[in-house]
Amino acid sequence: MRDAVIVEAVRTPVGKGKPGGALHGEHSVDLLARTLQSLIERSGVDPAVVDDVIGGIVTQVGDQAVNATRSAVLAAGFPESVPATTVDRQCGSSQQAAHFAAQGVMSGAYDVAIACGVESMSRVPMGSSVLPGSDPFGPRMTARYPEGLVGQGISAELIASRWKLTRTDLDEFALRSHQRASAAWDAGEFDREVAWTGMRDETVRPGTSMEALAGLKPAYYREEYAERFPEIGWHVTAGNASPVNDGAAALLIMSSTAAARLGLRPRARFHSFAVAGADPLLMLTAIIPATEKVLVRAGLTIDDIDVFEVNEAFSPVVLSWRHETGADLDKVNVRGGAIAIGHPLGASGARLMTTLVHAMEDRGARYGLQTMCEAGGLANAVVLERL
Repeated sequence: MRDAVIVEAVRTPVGKGKPGGALHGEHSVDLLARTLQSLIERSGVDPAVVDDVIGGIVTQVGDQAVNATRSAVLAAGFPESVPATTVDRQCGSSQQAAHFAAQGVMSGAYDVAIACGVESMSRVPMGSSVLPGSDPFGPRMTARYPEGLVGQGISAELIASRWKLTRTDLDEFALRSHQRASAAWDAGEFDREVAWTGMRDETVRPGTSMEALAGLKPAYYREEYAERFPEIGWHVTAGNASPVNDGAAALLIMSSTAAARLGLRPRARFHSFAVAGADPLLMLTAIIPATEKVLVRAGLTIDDIDVFEVNEAFSPVVLSWRHETGADLDKVNVRGGAIAIGHPLGASGARLMTTLVHAMEDRGARYGLQTMCEAGGLANAVVLERL
C-alpha cells in the first residue's frame, strides 16, 4: 500500500461565533475558499492536479447547505474539473475528511487530495439544521434509550462526576489552555500556520485567572437534570468549555511519489487511523477507546507519542482521557486548545491537525496523536509521523 503525506497545512485565525466577530461578515463558502487559495499559493501546486476536495461541515443548512465544499472550490477559482464533497462526523468532520483523503491516497484512488473544513457559527447557529417539529433520532433509537439522551454540556457534567473532577480541576485546565495559546501567539508559534495576518484567535484571553473563572456560574444547570442526575456537581461553565466560533482550515495530502514529482517536501505521513463509538449518554468519552485502538494499530505506546492534540470541547473530556490513558499533560495541546483558541465545529479537525503538524516540526517530534470527541458517542484518532 502507498503512503499518504501532508505537504501543506493552513488555517484561518478563529473568530468569535457571533455577530460582531471578526469573521462574521464572511460567507462560509468564501471563508473556506480563501483558505483553499492560501493552501494552493503556499504550496505552488496547480489546483488542476487535485483529485478531490473533502470538506467537513457540521451544520449543513443555510449558508452551509448544498455541498458547500464544492461551492468553495469554485469560489476559490479552482478548475471546474476538480470535484468536492462534504462530510459530517459532527465535531470530527474535518478530521474524518483528512482520514478519507489520506486513505484515498493510500489505496491509489487519489494521487493528490485536499482535506478541509469550515464552520461559521455566527451565521449558521449550532442546531439550526434540526427543524421545528422534526425528530432526528426516530422512534426505534428513542426506544433503545427510553430515559432520553442529553446535550453535550450535561454529558460533560456526567464525565466530571464519574471521574471525580472538581471545579478547580476544570478551571485549572482551562486557564492552562488560555496561557498556552497566549504564549504561543506572543512567541510567533502560530505565524506559519495562520494564513491571514493582522488577526489573532479572538477567544484567547491572556488576562484570565482562576479568580475570574471561579466567578462564572454553571452553564447547563436545569432542575429536571438535577433531579435525574443527583450525582452531578455542576462544575461546567462557559470558562471551562469551548466557545462558539467561526473558522476554516485545510491540508494538502498526497503520495510521496506525487510529492517528489511536484517538487514538494513531505512534512508528515499518516501512520495509523481509528474510529470508535461509546455510550451516547456520556457521548464524549469515545476518545479513550479510539486512542487505545490507534496505538495498537500503530504498534506504539502512549509514551512513544511526543505531542498530542485532544480537542477541548470541555475540560472534563481531556482530563478523563488523560486519567485513562496516562498521557503526560505537558505534551497535550502544547499551544492551547479549543477552550482558548475556539471550536468552529466543522473546521476543528483540520485546525487541530494543522497545529499538530507545525508543533511537531517546531519541537522535533517524531510522533503526534490527534483525537476528537463527537456527538453521538463517537471519536476519531490518528497518529502522524514527522518526516
